[in-house]
This record gives sequence, structure tokens and C-alpha cells, in this order.
Amino acid sequence: MWCLLRAYQFLYLVLFFLYFQANLSSYSLSSPKTQLCSHNEAVALIQFKNSVSVNQLYSYSSYPKTDSWKEGTDCCSWDGVTCDNIKGQVIGLDLSCCGLYGTIPSNSTLFHLPHLQKLNLAFNDFNSSKMSSKFGGFASLAYLNLSRSNFAGQVPSQVSYLSKLVSLDLSGNYHQTLQQHALEGLVHNLTEVRDLLDEIDMSSINPNALRNLSSSLRSLSLNDCGLRGKFPENIFHPSNPKLLNLGRNRNLSLNLPQFNRSSHLKLLDLSDMSFSRELFESIGNLVSLEHLDASNAFFSGGELPNSIGNLISLNYLHLFNSNLSGSIPRSLGNLTQLSYLCLSENSFSGSIPSSLTNLKQLEFFYLFGNMLEGSIPDEVTAFPNLISLSLSSNLLSGTLPSWLYTISSLKYIFLSNNRFSGHIKEFQYNSLEVIMLDNNKLQGPIPSSLSQLVNLTFLYLSSNNLSGIVESSMFSKLQNLWLLDLSSNSLSLNSNATSAVYTLPNLEYLYLSSCNVSEFPQFLRGSSFLLFLDLSSNRIHGKIPKWMWDVGRDSLSYLNLSHNSLTDIEQLPWKEIQSIDLSSNLIHGDLPIPHWKTQLFFISNNRLSGKVSSVICNMTSLQFLDLSHNNLSGIIPRCLGNLRESLRMLNLQMNKFHGIIPPIFTKGCQLKNLNLNGNQLEGPLTQSILNCRGLEVLDLGNNKINDTFPHWLGSLPELQVLVLRSNQLQGSVQDNESSHSFSKIQIFDVSSNSFSGALPVRCIKNFKAMIDLTKYKSAMRYMGVSVGSSEFYSYSIKITIKGVEMEVVKIFTKLTTIDLSNNNFQGEIPMVIGKLNSLKGLNLSHNNLSGCIPTSIGNLISLEWLDLSSNKLVGTIPEGLLDLTFLSIFNVSENHLEGQIPQGKQFNTFGNDSYEGNKGLCGFPVSKGCSNSEPPPSNLLEEDGSNSNIASGWKVVLIGYGCGVVFGLVIGYVVFQTDKPKWIVALVEDQHHKRQKRSKIGHRNGGGRRI
Repeated sequence: MWCLLRAYQFLYLVLFFLYFQANLSSYSLSSPKTQLCSHNEAVALIQFKNSVSVNQLYSYSSYPKTDSWKEGTDCCSWDGVTCDNIKGQVIGLDLSCCGLYGTIPSNSTLFHLPHLQKLNLAFNDFNSSKMSSKFGGFASLAYLNLSRSNFAGQVPSQVSYLSKLVSLDLSGNYHQTLQQHALEGLVHNLTEVRDLLDEIDMSSINPNALRNLSSSLRSLSLNDCGLRGKFPENIFHPSNPKLLNLGRNRNLSLNLPQFNRSSHLKLLDLSDMSFSRELFESIGNLVSLEHLDASNAFFSGGELPNSIGNLISLNYLHLFNSNLSGSIPRSLGNLTQLSYLCLSENSFSGSIPSSLTNLKQLEFFYLFGNMLEGSIPDEVTAFPNLISLSLSSNLLSGTLPSWLYTISSLKYIFLSNNRFSGHIKEFQYNSLEVIMLDNNKLQGPIPSSLSQLVNLTFLYLSSNNLSGIVESSMFSKLQNLWLLDLSSNSLSLNSNATSAVYTLPNLEYLYLSSCNVSEFPQFLRGSSFLLFLDLSSNRIHGKIPKWMWDVGRDSLSYLNLSHNSLTDIEQLPWKEIQSIDLSSNLIHGDLPIPHWKTQLFFISNNRLSGKVSSVICNMTSLQFLDLSHNNLSGIIPRCLGNLRESLRMLNLQMNKFHGIIPPIFTKGCQLKNLNLNGNQLEGPLTQSILNCRGLEVLDLGNNKINDTFPHWLGSLPELQVLVLRSNQLQGSVQDNESSHSFSKIQIFDVSSNSFSGALPVRCIKNFKAMIDLTKYKSAMRYMGVSVGSSEFYSYSIKITIKGVEMEVVKIFTKLTTIDLSNNNFQGEIPMVIGKLNSLKGLNLSHNNLSGCIPTSIGNLISLEWLDLSSNKLVGTIPEGLLDLTFLSIFNVSENHLEGQIPQGKQFNTFGNDSYEGNKGLCGFPVSKGCSNSEPPPSNLLEEDGSNSNIASGWKVVLIGYGCGVVFGLVIGYVVFQTDKPKWIVALVEDQHHKRQKRSKIGHRNGGGRRI
């Protein structure tokens, strides 16, 4: 029975299977086969693929879509190809971001796809080729996107034949132009277009051609098209675009209509344009607006209007660098949908409105580069979704807000360059990637929670008042750390060998200047990709450890170990090094030579000795070389001339170089600063210096150069500083007949030589920078040259300022001085010297000058020191010198001057030593009184600030003596009744004070007073 049952079941299954197969076959016969794409279109696609190449470097996908295109397979299954489901025709081709490279000529098989409705070739490189007119032959095309594909030339007018076009995007083809007739054709024929996106050259087009654009237009982007003239107002009508981008058309004039609340505009970009406050007021009616960009615009209205708070749908507001000022309106707190807010690089003042804490959706908050004051609004629940905060470069103060430590979404904190104080508290989340709190007044220790921020890549805490010991183990978990800057605090980094050894494999920038570091940090071991290392101004001593030679051996480009106590440099092995600063150490021995790629090498203020090896001339990239303040000797290597095309600064001052200055300055010389001061150089000057046409500073002082005055130096067009002091130069300072000679000179020092003859009048006339420095105004505070993108090297010279010889390590760009002292100049001081309105210092002392002090010197209103001592000047000191209100040093001693010393103002501050050796001078501060019956005018003021009438007061006293006591008392009574006693009290007190002062001075130094 059981066997019979089993047989029955088996027979049933067999019959069911046969029935299923029969039905399946019947279904297959009745169903049509899947339609393959046509053979012609498949061939056309394969041929197009073969006509272009693929650059994998510029492919935005892991593999190019065309890799899936194989002959003999259904092209409808290929990547980027879309077919009609019924007919199998190719109707869509999307090869965007495929790294295609080549051209698309008119005979390209791409144009053998007549049924195309969508074509996207964006983000490829068609090698600045012209866009074929055949693109206008796709009769069914609705979407055409050729953006950022490096097409060039004119957009063919045939594109306007695409009457079914709904969306056209040609943006980002910066070498492509759209002509007037082509645009007019587009406007006339594209009646269905909804999206028109262009970022190409339309500078030859009259914007009025856009007046008749399709009423169905939904998006119009004309960003950076070079449009000029007046933009048609009808584009802004309520039924027109929801997206309007006119940004970066700086010459486009906008006379916008009064927007009303019925407008459906959602995106408006007016960046890099100019408009008025009225326009901004009108924009406040665009209640549907979601995106507003007016960055880099010129907003003539000043303040941001309160109506901005009406844009309640706004989620993106970008007003970067828009010439806005005043207070940030509180109404911004109404924009509760905002996720992006940028008001940076304007002139906003006042405080940050507390209403902004209402912006609960805000993710990006940027207010950097303003003049905002006060503290950051502190509310516990503020900005719960914030990702990035940038308030750098303001005047903000107070403590950091509490919410800064609790927002779990926050990744980026930029609060540099403010006045924040107090402690940095513990962070309660670890999502932070960037912390920039440098250049503030923060105090206390570095919070320990920083050691748990495992995602941290940038940590800037430099230039604060942070204190305490920092264990190097604090950074052991920060394996993603890319930049660490703790410089210029009161921190002490403890990196002793007993600390746990770890590495920071991703570290590329380390700044620990002024951190009391005593040895090279151990965590640098294994930092094979290190680029920048600054350990300057610390307590590192001895040698550079050998393990440091492998740190960044193939990557390190910047090394600053200056201001330490290093004693020996065995080698400088870094192969990619560009900048090395070893200045102000104790390094002795021969000059070490870094890799030939080095561009900046500073090793000044050390104890180097011996000759400079010619190997240094193999540094063919060298631009800045400072070997000053060492004990180097020998001659200056002639091979330095081989560096003429790279070397911009050569500082060899204060060494022991001897011999002549070699003629190494050949044609093409790039030197801007040449400083050889304080050596033992001799012989004549080499005129090869004239090949350095960009030379700005030439300091050859304190040598043994024997020559006449090098008048030919006046032809250097950029020369600002010339120092030839303390040499063996002689003869007259010859005048160059050229009116442009020394025209930019600001510091002219030929003191302590043997020059003779008259003062160089024509030379002085040519000192145009001293006549009006504003015409040669520099944007920099100090004279110098930029080194890379962030470093600046200040020029230094050795001159006499206010009677003191000093090395000026930073030359203020407004400093202008003439020093002709300690020579044998004769004759009178020329009147023309009074035209040097910008002059700050004049020293003509220790010569044989005669005649009077010219009254024109009273015109030098910027003068701070004037030394005419030890000459043969006669006459009086001009009263006009009282107008030199900045004058702090004045010396006319050892001359033959006479008459009364000017009284009042800054002259009351000069001591007797300013006038010694002039027996004919009288009046304060010298002991000799003046015998004039009529005293000089006084500078005493009434209590109400008016000038006292001393002359009328003396007349009262004289009348009293001449006519009798009674008559004098009567007149005196009248004068006192007319409110005159104030000046008498002042006069009496002043005379009493002077008598006491002179008495004390006489007891102290015989009537003289030194300052």
C-alpha cells in the first residue's frame, strides 16, 4: 500500500512538470522579444568612444562609463545610455564626469543619434575646441548640458534651432563666447525653455536681448558673463524665474522694480554687483526667497536694513565683503530657517544680537573680519545644530560661551584675533576637527579634554597667556593631527625621554616657538611627512640629534631653530628644504651648507669662522642669505654672481671679509638688499652694482672703501636707502644732472668720510620721496620683502638716529633721514633743504658750514631731530623753528650763533648742552640773560585758554612809575576791574619758578642742563 502511494505521488509530479513546461513554452511564443538598440546607433556610440581618450586623473568616478561599452552587447544596457522602452532608440546620453579628452568635430558619430532627448557631457575636457554647429541638429533634444567641458570659441547660432529645449547649461566654459545674434535666436526660438544656465563670455551682448525670454523660464543663471549696461526689469516680474543668478557681472546696471510679496523668487544671486539701500529694503518683500547671495557687492546704503528679517523662508544668506556697516539688525533672529549665515569682512560694529540664538537650524555661522565688540551671546540651548563657527578678527571679549563646549555637531571653531579672556573649559564632545583660538588673551592651562579629540586635525592656541606644563603625552591619541601651534604662550612642554613613546604620523606643521622646550620632542620620531617645524626661542642646546635627520627627510620645507643654544651643526640633510633659520645660536666652526634647493638660509648672530666655501654657490635656488654677525673671513666668493637670477637679499654685515667688493653683479641681478656693513672691504666701488635695477637698500658703511662719491648710484630707480658712512671716500659729492637721480631715496648717510666742497644742492632737489613721501607710500609698515605666502623679512641697516649709532633691525617705511656729518663740507646750508617736508632727521654736524641757519628749516614740520653742531654758523636761531612740534633732539652747539633762544613749545625741553659753545646766545636755558628792554612774546594762556596781553600789562606798570604812585594806583585799579589780574598772577608765578630753577641748575652744573 505504501509503495502504491509513493508511485502515485511521483506520477502526479511528472504530470505537473509537463503541464508547467507546456504553458511556459506557450507564454514564450506569445511574448515579444526585448528590443535591442539599433545596430547603427550602437556602432555610432562605439565610434564616438574610440574618437576620444579617457584621462583617469580627471575622471570623477571610479571607472569611466565607456568601459562598459562592448561591441556585440545591447547598448541600452551600457552605462550612461538610456533607451526608449518601446522602440529601443537611444534617447539619453550621460557621460558627465568621465574624464573624456579630445574634440567633437562636425563629423563625429555623436551626431548620428537623432532621437536624443537628453545629452550631458559636463565636466570633461574637450581641449578648448569649438562647439560644433551640429549640436543644433538634435530635433528632439530637451536637455543639453555641456558645462565645464573646456569648449572655446563662439557658441554656434544653430543651438537656437533646438526648439524643444527645456534646459540649457553652457556654464564654466570660460573661453567660450555668446554673440548677440545667437542669444537673440535662443530667446526667439526657445519658447519652452525653463532653465537657462550660462557662465560664458557675453560681454558683447546688450542685456535688452533678454527682454523677451520665455514666460515659462524657471531658472536663469548668467553668472560671470561679463554683461554690461542695463538689465531688463521685466525679468523680475512675479511670473518669471524662481532662480535668478546675475552674480559677478560688475558692469551690469540694476534698476530693480519694487518687489512685492507675490513674487515666487526662491534664489537670488547679486554677488559682485552694486546696488542701493532701497533695493535691499525691497528684497525684504521676497517672502518666498530661500537663497540670497550679495557677497563682494558694493552696498551703498551702509547699514543692513531691518526688513531683512522679513525673509522668513531664507535658509542661505551670504553677504561677505558687501561694504555693510552699523549694527547687525536684531531682526535676523526672525530667520529661523537659516542654516547658513555669512556677514564676514564688512564693517559691522556693536555687539552680536542675542536674538541670533533663535536660529536653531543654523549650521554655518560666519562673522569674521568685522569690528564687533562685547561677548558672544551665551544661552545654553543656542545653535544646537551648529557645524562651523567663525568669528575671527573682531574685537570680541569676555569668556568663551558655555554652549561652545556642549554642541555635539560642532566641528570647526575659528575665534582667532580677538580679545577673549578667561580659561578654556573642558569640551564635552569629540566631534571637533579644527580649533583656532590664537591671538587672544586666554589664560590658564590647556584643557585635558583636548587629548580625547581624536578627530582633531588643526589646533591653534598660539599668542595667548596660557600657562602650565604640557605633557607631550597629551597628544598621543590625536593621530589625525595635521597642525599643532602652541607658540608664544607661557607654557612649558615636557617631552622627556621617560614619557610614553608615540608618533603623530599625519603631523605636517608643528609650531612650538617660545614654549620653554629643552629638547627636540620625541613624538616627532616617525613624522616622515613633516613640512614645517618651528622650535625657535626655546632652550634647546647642543647638537641636532641624529634621529632628527630622518624626520621629514624627503618632505621638510621650513625649519626654524633660531634663538636657541645650539652649538654644532653636523649636517643639514633635508632634501626638500626651502627655508632654514639658525640665527641667534652658539654655532661655531665652518659654515654648514644646506641642500641646493634651499631658498632662504639665515645663520646670523652665531660664532661661525673661516672662509665661505664656494660650495654655497651650488644653491641655485637661493633667494635670501644672511650670514651677518659672525667671524667669517676671507674674500667674498666671486661665484655668488652665478646666483644673479635668484638671489634677492645678501647680508654679510659685521664679519671680517676683506679685499675688494668683487664685480659679481652681472646683468639680470635680482638683488633688492645688499648689506656689507662692518667688514674690512677696501678699494673702489664696483659699478657692476648698476645691474641690480631693483636694488632698494645698499649699506656699505664701516669699511675701508677708498673712492669718490658714487654719483652713478643715483640711476638705480628703486634705491631707497644708501649708507656709505665711515669709509675713506673723498672729494665733492658730485651732482648728477639727471632730475630722477636718487628720486626714491629716504635714507641718505655719507657721514664720517672726507667729502668736501658745498652741500649737494641738486642732489637734495632730487630727493622727491623726502619732499612728499605720500607719493611713494608703501602698504607695508617696514621695508622688506615677502618670503613665501606668510613670512616677511625686514631689512636692517646701521645708522645714527637722534645722536645714537644703532642697528635698525626694522626700517619703518616712513623713516627719512639725511646724515652728512663728520666731513669737510663748506659754504652755506641751502634754502632748498626746507622743501623736504617728509624729512624726520637731519644731521649736518662736524663740518665747516657757515652762514645763517636758513629760515626754511622751519617748514620741515615732520622733523624729529636736527643736529647742526660743530660748524661755523652765525646769526640767530630762527623763531620759525618753534613750529617744529615733533622736534625732540636739537643741537646747535659749537657754532657762532647769537641772540635770544626761541622760547616756548618744545624748545622749553632742550638743555644747555644744545647751545654750548655759542657765546652770543642768551635766554633759557643758558645762564646768560637777554638785555632787551622789550621782552619776547610769552606763550602764557589765560585760564579760559586765551592769550594774555602782557604788553598792555607792562604799560600799566610803566604809567605808575612815570606819573606817580597815586595815578598808577588809579590806572591799576581800572585794569584790575577789567579782569586783568590773571596774567599778573601767572607772570609772577612763572618768573618765581624760573628763578628757583636757574638757582638749582647753577648749583648742580654751573648753569647748564643736560638731557
